[in-house]
Amino acid sequence: MLYQRYRYSQWDGTQQIFDVDASELMDALSDDLLQHGDLSRALRDLFRNGMQNRDGSQMPNLRQLMEQLKNQRRQQLQQSNLDSVVDDLKERLDNILRTEREGIQRRLDEADGQPEPDDPSSLTMEGKEQQRALNRLLHERAQRNLDKLDELPDSIGGQIQGLMDYDFMDPDAQQQFQELLDLLKGQMAQNVSQQMQEQMQNMTPEQMEAMREMMRDLNQMLRDRMEGRDPNFEGFMQKWGPMFGDDPPQSLDELMERIQQQMAQMQSLMDSLSPDARRELEEAMQSAMDPRLMDEMAEFSALMQSLLPPDDLARQYPFLGDDSMTLEQAMEAMQQMQSLDQLEQSLQQAMRTGNLDDVDPEQLAELLGEEARRAWEEMDRLRQMLKDAGYITGDDDLSLTARGIRRIGQKAMREVFQQLKKDRIGNHELDTRGAGGDLLGDTKTYEFGDPLQLDLQTTVKNAIVRGGPQVPVQLRPDDFEIYRNEHMTRAATIVLLDQSRSMGLFNNWAAAKKVTLALFALIRQQYPRDTLHVVGFSDYARELEEEDLAGLTWNNWVSGTNLHHALMLSRKLLSREKGGTRQILVITDGEPTAHLEGDQAYFAYPPSYRTELETLKEVRRCTQEGIVINTFMLENSYQLVNFVDRMTRINRGRAFYSSSENLGEYVLVDYITNRRKRVAG
Repeated sequence: MLYQRYRYSQWDGTQQIFDVDASELMDALSDDLLQHGDLSRALRDLFRNGMQNRDGSQMPNLRQLMEQLKNQRRQQLQQSNLDSVVDDLKERLDNILRTEREGIQRRLDEADGQPEPDDPSSLTMEGKEQQRALNRLLHERAQRNLDKLDELPDSIGGQIQGLMDYDFMDPDAQQQFQELLDLLKGQMAQNVSQQMQEQMQNMTPEQMEAMREMMRDLNQMLRDRMEGRDPNFEGFMQKWGPMFGDDPPQSLDELMERIQQQMAQMQSLMDSLSPDARRELEEAMQSAMDPRLMDEMAEFSALMQSLLPPDDLARQYPFLGDDSMTLEQAMEAMQQMQSLDQLEQSLQQAMRTGNLDDVDPEQLAELLGEEARRAWEEMDRLRQMLKDAGYITGDDDLSLTARGIRRIGQKAMREVFQQLKKDRIGNHELDTRGAGGDLLGDTKTYEFGDPLQLDLQTTVKNAIVRGGPQVPVQLRPDDFEIYRNEHMTRAATIVLLDQSRSMGLFNNWAAAKKVTLALFALIRQQYPRDTLHVVGFSDYARELEEEDLAGLTWNNWVSGTNLHHALMLSRKLLSREKGGTRQILVITDGEPTAHLEGDQAYFAYPPSYRTELETLKEVRRCTQEGIVINTFMLENSYQLVNFVDRMTRINRGRAFYSSSENLGEYVLVDYITNRRKRVAG
């Protein structure tokens, strides 16, 4: 008994789950190639939908990555509540006000509870009066501050505006408020540059003035662009380059694209908020900014929308969860959602084109995890595997090699013969005997002219039966028994492949092309001395090369089934073949609707009498030259059956009706049958 050994190890992410060889991969592409004749499309569909290998494991594919991305986005949207951003700002302001009130009360308590000096004589009356005055001033200031805090409006923007010129008495409250201002200013500045967001913290008046000047210069460049002048981008970057980080943009267009992406995040945040929350956040940000800088930024936003309208990145996201978010977390979520949108667009583009280079594997790993990156690498490995195996060639413009075409033909032949084995017609063996071929297992009596390939044992037995046992055995010519042998002539076959529009519209094209490739594979493997030509015909006929068959498709742009021209061309090709069987196999789904007069094709539907007459004339010429025409009809309409019946009466060929599912059975059976010729015996 044989045992199969399996080795198990802990999963570390490096194991290859989907294992397939290049031949299996090529077989998986064959059906798509036969149907559409487009290698790039076949690879695109493979990457889009995947495949199963012989063990049943599923190939990673783009649809799986797309579904994973959608689940990731859905999970984030169902987790958080975006309006909680405003609640967080309110909570921060409430904490600032509470801290300030508590600080005021603490200052008052400290002042009122200050103990008298041990030695009352140490303070003069004047000193005591000064202390009382200071306490009175402290109480008055505290009351004014408390009154101002009480008068603050309920809105976030109004509270921020009211606290901008408020004289804090508690340093912690003042620090918290400054941090809130820096946060709001930073998010506004982030519309222009990530580095500006960081520079907004604790900005001095001089730095704020520099920021306003930079925005004026930036707006001037945009105005120059709008009015057709050449913006001084180099001068701008020499002056303000440090504000744009270690990797500054190299052109105004690049700068605008970066800014647009930053602005889209803020716009997405605003669009995703409820109307009340959006109004509160806008007012809060405007209140936190310097009015003059805010004017420059408003002008900048208007210029940007005129020069570079918002793209699809600025979209609304329906957050439906309950988890609270801060403003920083909300902006990070917007960046995450937009990155998912960009990745989705890349995946969609890859699904449309089949080009995996449209997807950034680093972005896949960042957003969907390392398994997503490995799935991409696995798909890219399969494409390279086909190249290494010699089935395809090229980089941007992929094409099949001769080996790839042969592989498609071999698969087509296997599929067709699998159908033959299941059919009840039989194994299609023929009793063909003659001279000059391979020896067969049976024998025959010698006839004059036969090669003397004696079966010595049977010959001696015949002599003993005739003359009785004697020594020596007397042999006569009548006793001679010779081996039969098979003689096979060379066969020349033309396949007429209907490329008219109906072949594709009624799903007959892939089956017809599969059988043609199977015939090539059959002849190459079993009958290397035979010849096979393929002639495609629609409005005109032309000879097709074997290497072009895999990429061949039906003619969707013109009408016509010009069998007349196809027979003319076939007769010309067969005239070069001397001896043996010469035959034409016609695969069509419609009666002739075009014929040739001179070099011009004439089309008519319903078929004209002239077209039928000219086509039947060509059938007679083929018959006179000993060419057999067998027709395989993929439709059984009255017009087609009637025409084929008239054609077979003239030629004495055969006609078969077949569907696209069993076309291969009839074509290959007929080919194997008619390529042999009985010579003797």
